[in-house]
Amino acid sequence: MTQSDLPGFTRHHIDVGGVTLSVHVAGTGPALMFLHGYPQNHMCWLNIAPQFTDAFTCIVPDLRGYGDSDAPHDDSTDHATYSKRQMAQDLVGVLDHLGYAQAHVLGHDRGGRVAYRFALDHPDRLARLGIIEIVPTGDFWKSWTAELALKAYHWTFLAQPHPLPERMIDADPVAYMGHTLASWVNAKSLDIFPPAALESYRRQAKDPARIHAMCADYRAGATFDRALDEADRAAGRKISTPLKFLWAEGGFPGQTGDPARLWDNWADDVSAQSCVSGHFVMEENPDAVLDCFGAFFRSD
Repeated sequence: MTQSDLPGFTRHHIDVGGVTLSVHVAGTGPALMFLHGYPQNHMCWLNIAPQFTDAFTCIVPDLRGYGDSDAPHDDSTDHATYSKRQMAQDLVGVLDHLGYAQAHVLGHDRGGRVAYRFALDHPDRLARLGIIEIVPTGDFWKSWTAELALKAYHWTFLAQPHPLPERMIDADPVAYMGHTLASWVNAKSLDIFPPAALESYRRQAKDPARIHAMCADYRAGATFDRALDEADRAAGRKISTPLKFLWAEGGFPGQTGDPARLWDNWADDVSAQSCVSGHFVMEENPDAVLDCFGAFFRSD
């Protein structure tokens, strides 16, 4: 256990079964887990997670391949190594290690995809589910228009076979990271990102193993995760716990037509709202995140 770069948190290294995750923990009370997305890490919760430590044990992991967690090479033919099913299983290991039978979960971007897979695969371990800025993987693929394809080009680029996207990004990883972050912000600027967070994103981009992991994450999304979603949808499986969905007017789900309706097909109890922001809502409009999810998770 060491000091975390999230104020008031300590960092733990937790073996979840062959992979060690870096996990930041603070507070007391029921467990509330925060899951980051691409191309970020735990630092995206800098403005959010500390605001919940008065009522919850806040658990902020780096997903496998990101931040300071292990980044195993994806040598599986089905890309299961970075599937959201595997990442959700990692979270079970975190909860077991910390001694929690259940947790609330709040996920943004790829973390949101891990969060709803956790809800489907481990319903007994979930209390309430918060989702920021995504619609289900299979539904997102089916929603593509020319405009959305241009905005979300990384879905097809990163999913190309190894090592094409890795080599291209590794040519100038800091520039690629900066372009990606700025292009999804309403102001098209990096100024909204706290300096410590921005430096952590740049640092992980310089690590070829993590660039490979990010590409593998998207390869899984295009194959394993999409197929799993389609199978669950065909079987009529639904999320049984309350689900709160926050989407940004300048983000990705807003271009799918009616993103809240898409979640109605996946959960029995859905509430949704939008906010003025680009994709990175936690940095661009943290008050909207706190207003949306503060009462939701505290309602029990």
